[in-house]
Amino acid sequence: MTSTASPLSPVALLDRSSGEGIAAGSHLHGFGGFHGGLTLALLASAMQDAAGEVAPGLRLQSATARFLRPIGDDFRLETSLLRAGRTLTTLGGRAVTEKGVHVEGSAVFGHPQPADWQSFAPAIPDAPPPEECDVFVIPPEFVAISTYLEIRPVGPNRPYAGGAEPELIAWIRILEDERPPDALRFVFLMDSLAPSYAAVLSTLALVPTVELTVRPGAHLAQASSPWILLRARTRSATAEGWVDEEIDAWGRDGAHLGSAQQLRIVRTG
Repeated sequence: MTSTASPLSPVALLDRSSGEGIAAGSHLHGFGGFHGGLTLALLASAMQDAAGEVAPGLRLQSATARFLRPIGDDFRLETSLLRAGRTLTTLGGRAVTEKGVHVEGSAVFGHPQPADWQSFAPAIPDAPPPEECDVFVIPPEFVAISTYLEIRPVGPNRPYAGGAEPELIAWIRILEDERPPDALRFVFLMDSLAPSYAAVLSTLALVPTVELTVRPGAHLAQASSPWILLRARTRSATAEGWVDEEIDAWGRDGAHLGSAQQLRIVRTG
C-alpha cells in the first residue's frame, strides 16, 4: 500500500484525522511490529469518529483488539457500525494492509447517564511520587517506541530480572505531551509496560499480545497530570505459555483511571 503520510510521533498520530492512512515507521514499533497499544488507540479513534456520526457525546467504555499478525507496512483503518441503541453503541474496526487484515477489534460507547449507583475501584498501591523514582530506559533497538515514553519503576521488580512475583509497577507518561491523558492516550499507555510475566524470567523471551481490552474509567476525565501509575500483574500462566494479565491505572491523586486485560503468549523464537 502506498504511504499516505510521513511517519509521525504517537501523539501526532492520535491528534490527527483518523481517516488518513498510517505510515508504520519502525520508530513506532513495539515487539516485532507496530505497537499494539497505539494500534488499538488509533482504532478506537476511528471507531469514536464513526460513533459520533451516529450520536454526539458518546464516551468510550471499552476497546478490544485481536492481533492476527504483526503490522510492518503502512496500513489503513476500517470501521463498521454493529449496533446503535439508546444506552450503548458498538463499533467494529480493522487495521488492513495489502496483505489483508492484521488487527480486528471492537469498541463500546455509552451515553453519560446521571445516576447514583454505588461504585468500587481498586486502591492505589503504595508508591512514592514519580520524581522520587529512577528512570528506567528500555533499549530502543528492543522497543523503538519506548523513546517517546518516560518510565519510572516502583519497587524492586524489573523485566527479565528473575523475580519471584509476575508483577510490574511504574509511573509512566508520554514525553512530548504535558496534557493529562484523554481516552485515546490512555489506551496507548495501558500497553506501554513490559509484560508482567517478564518479571519472573531471567532470560530473554518475547511475550507478545494476542488480545488487548482497555476500559477507561469515569475519573479519567478529571485527571490533572500526564503521569499515571500502572500496576500490571499476571493473574495466571500455563505451562504452554499462555498468560492472562490484568493492568490497573491511577492518577497522582489516587483516583482509579481505568483497567485493561491482556492475553499473551510466551515465545522464544
